[in-house]
Amino acid sequence: MTDDRTGDQLLQMLSALANPHRLRILAALRARESYVSELARELGIGRPLLHMHLQVLEKAGLVVGRHEISEDGKALRFFSVADFDEHLTPERITDATKTLSAESETQGRSK
Repeated sequence: MTDDRTGDQLLQMLSALANPHRLRILAALRARESYVSELARELGIGRPLLHMHLQVLEKAGLVVGRHEISEDGKALRFFSVADFDEHLTPERITDATKTLSAESETQGRSK
């Protein structure tokens, strides 16, 4: 996905990136695709916490997940970095504000 995100999608992406764990996850996945347990060991965080962060990143369109069955019959969830290219400029932000939903406006005021 490129800069064709709506204002809501841009906010979701920026919110997902505003966390050091998620930045580390993206950096690790940039090097290679990985499954949850392997990535949790590599990053030194628990699988439940990693899974929560991966869900946020996936919902924001920054990572993609796929299921695979290992040779011993275990279900593995592999993740990789999604293809994205977002250029933040004053013009891009102005354009994004034109597509913000009322819900985003309300959530922004309550934080």
